[in-house]
Amino acid sequence: MRLTVPASAAGTRLDRFVRDHAGDTSRSAVIRWIREGNVRVSGNTVRAPARRVRTGETIDAQPIKPPPLRAEPEDIELEIVFEDDDIAVVDKPAGMVVHAGAGVRSGTLVNALLHRFGPFSDVPGNLRPGIVHRLDRFTSGVIAVAKNERSQRRLQGQFERREVLKVYRAAVEGVLPRDPHESRRLLRHGRPVMHGGHWWLRLEMPIRRDRRNRVRMSVSALGRPALTDVRLVRAGSACSLVEARPKTGRTHQIRVHLSRAGHPVVGDTLYGARRGAHGAELGPRYLLHAQSLEFNHPSSGERVRFEAPEPQGFRAFRSMVGI
Repeated sequence: MRLTVPASAAGTRLDRFVRDHAGDTSRSAVIRWIREGNVRVSGNTVRAPARRVRTGETIDAQPIKPPPLRAEPEDIELEIVFEDDDIAVVDKPAGMVVHAGAGVRSGTLVNALLHRFGPFSDVPGNLRPGIVHRLDRFTSGVIAVAKNERSQRRLQGQFERREVLKVYRAAVEGVLPRDPHESRRLLRHGRPVMHGGHWWLRLEMPIRRDRRNRVRMSVSALGRPALTDVRLVRAGSACSLVEARPKTGRTHQIRVHLSRAGHPVVGDTLYGARRGAHGAELGPRYLLHAQSLEFNHPSSGERVRFEAPEPQGFRAFRSMVGI
């Protein structure tokens, strides 16, 4: 890759300049190229990612092919909610990634599952054995895993046909009304629906990856359809506890929808939450919890439901703010 620095880019960090011209390559990958001597500036090898580029300089970058990812067993403790010959249901802690990907090569749920249960698939190098759905890294709660390929196909079919009931709890900034009709702001983003004796706000906004920040997702008319039903469980003076039921499974869906409606998840600074708001010192996590999961058992066809209790930190925050 050969680049020439235009006047408009003068003063930009070297890693950022290369990243902006390297397609879908992550900035961490570009930093690795630089530190391993694979980037030259006007013929000289530069190993400082923070070096500022100058007008007219020629940048030569030789991409490094990362080593192939492999899902290997790792001795990591898991909280098993249920297991039989076909499925395992796990209470995933906040901070655990479901499977290896960009920037994450170990410490995942898949690594832990392989150590506990052995191989799930006959496909060598499969990075997602048994995985039929995902939770974001800092979302805690219940996740189902298929222990054989037949169960995996059947469970994936249920998710695709929207036959799985997913229930989440979230602490959000601001006070939601019990009846969405009372808020003009909410009505700009969704419509009220009555279900089970409760008013729900139906948020139906398409989602796509943010064009300016590839880590984020955003609402866009060009995105994929996404639908989430939300209702108030308990309101405090400055924040609320809500229940969310996503009908689709887009990346960051609940977080994006709640943020767009003006009520970001507490601690979710990526989507507009205030850092340290309400006295919450949460570190990198946010207060979104997958409370329950309901589906048809892949062998018996029986309707089954599994729950995971809220983590201690979530309960402590609720107690502190009165929700």
